[in-house]
Amino acid sequence: MTIQRILVVDDDELSREFLVEAVAELGYKPIEAKDAREAIERARTDHPDLVLTDLRMPGTDGIELVRNLKSQYPELPAVMVTAQGTIEAAVQAMRNGAADFLLKPCTPESIGVVIDRIARTTRLLRENEYLRSEILGNTPPSMVAKSPTMLEMLRSASRIARSKGTVLITGESGTGKERVAQHIHTNSPRANGPFIRVNCAALAENLLESELFGHERGAFTGAHKSKEGRFELADGGTLLLDEIGEISPALQAKLLRVLEEEEFERVGGTQTIKVDVRVIATTNRDLQAEMKAGRFREDLFYRLNVLPIHLRPLRERAEDIAPLAQHFAEHYATQNGLEAPNFTKDALDRLTTWTWPGNVRELENVVQRAVVMLRHKTVDVNDLVLAPNTGTEPAATGAPVVMSAETVPTEVLGPSLANRTIEEIERVAILATLKATRGNKTEAARRLGLTARTLSNKMKLWRSTGLVA
Repeated sequence: MTIQRILVVDDDELSREFLVEAVAELGYKPIEAKDAREAIERARTDHPDLVLTDLRMPGTDGIELVRNLKSQYPELPAVMVTAQGTIEAAVQAMRNGAADFLLKPCTPESIGVVIDRIARTTRLLRENEYLRSEILGNTPPSMVAKSPTMLEMLRSASRIARSKGTVLITGESGTGKERVAQHIHTNSPRANGPFIRVNCAALAENLLESELFGHERGAFTGAHKSKEGRFELADGGTLLLDEIGEISPALQAKLLRVLEEEEFERVGGTQTIKVDVRVIATTNRDLQAEMKAGRFREDLFYRLNVLPIHLRPLRERAEDIAPLAQHFAEHYATQNGLEAPNFTKDALDRLTTWTWPGNVRELENVVQRAVVMLRHKTVDVNDLVLAPNTGTEPAATGAPVVMSAETVPTEVLGPSLANRTIEEIERVAILATLKATRGNKTEAARRLGLTARTLSNKMKLWRSTGLVA
């Protein structure tokens, strides 16, 4: 919890003046009230984050004031300050909603200790509430990697974790961007701080602004109480901005200010709040193309892209499929009280040759269903329910697809291929597949049904004759 404004309530002018000076000396903004009636009015207009109130006051005493404030602002913490420090008074104050108790004469140091303790306790409660609303516990959090590219990426992520710079993680949906963000946080100096996530694609612009920066009571219709935003919750830790490419240009400008100045105001508020947050952003969009189209700010991109990480799709790292499948099988077997199954060779071959348009998330779902519905001790190829073949995946039986001039798609028979020799068409197909696999000859050969040596020999021949640059 970020405490900025403290309401000081005391009918004794000297005592109130001392508390106000102590609060200001500690770096907070004091708000004064001489009695309970004025305190209730100042709470309504000034939205304090904490109340320091005297116990004994004429008319409505401190205990009754706390009870009234709690009925209107349940999350507003209050500290009782009194010279009559009996155990009975302390117990009664706590029972009526006080968060802590201070004895007069108190020092600025003792007041600071109490405020810090309340801030930590409230933050833990807010973080627990946030984590309960998340679904991260439903999926295995650990990183599993065997391919050289993923192992190198994890080594880079571990080095990045030690810095404070912002991180931009790119890759297709389902490649594990959020898992990498969690890995960076866990291996960073901020590991003991909160890891807070917000899905930028899931909320409308006005709701997303409130989620990020919080809002004051009455800031908009339905804002019945003040609320901390994700930046405040993440203070001292890490904030994951999932799918950053979905936010509007107006909100991009506000986000840029927070990244540059580490401060912001809540929606409907005027108080500037400073935070210490490490930001990690993820996206499945091409942000450079979005910049050219005018949909993403160039200055925000470069502010986010300090430490970039790119996750390759699962189809380009087939070595990871088998260990990931076994990992998911063990996880969901344990979750459902079952014995962890193994995979037959045919099942692993089927998983390895699939192109996984949904990446690791799709693999996880396929394995989860197989484990839950399994009637044997091993997962066989018939236990795997994959998405309908779209023409980009290998046929289920591995048999060639038979086509005629009537069934071949029109674009295949178009002028780009018509009247060309078979050798020319072969060269076009190989070059296009290499482009699709980003130059990965092993993967391109697999997709084309060739050996890697055959593909390499063809490329050498075409280069030697000047047919390929």
